[in-house]
Amino acid sequence: MFFTVNEIVDGDTFGVEPDWEWRQQKGERVRPTGYDTPEKGEPGYLAAKGKLERLILHKTVEIKEPKIIDRGRLVSDVYLNGKNLADYFPEYGK
Repeated sequence: MFFTVNEIVDGDTFGVEPDWEWRQQKGERVRPTGYDTPEKGEPGYLAAKGKLERLILHKTVEIKEPKIIDRGRLVSDVYLNGKNLADYFPEYGK
């Protein structure tokens, strides 16, 4: 499934268009697997959000192997140009 990124929420959550659909639910927010960045107010938050924005905002990403829906976000593997998005964030790897 290919989507265009239209919003960066933080370093590990973003919005896509069109909406995703999975298991009879749909939404626009995606949470990539494989890494976890600092939350708002924590050190490194702005750097992680800015890095994700530079990488994927207004670009096409591929979403594969959805795992769950968490707080309205589809948690799944995300790829940019065939490379797992988590590989761009080794400092936040899980």
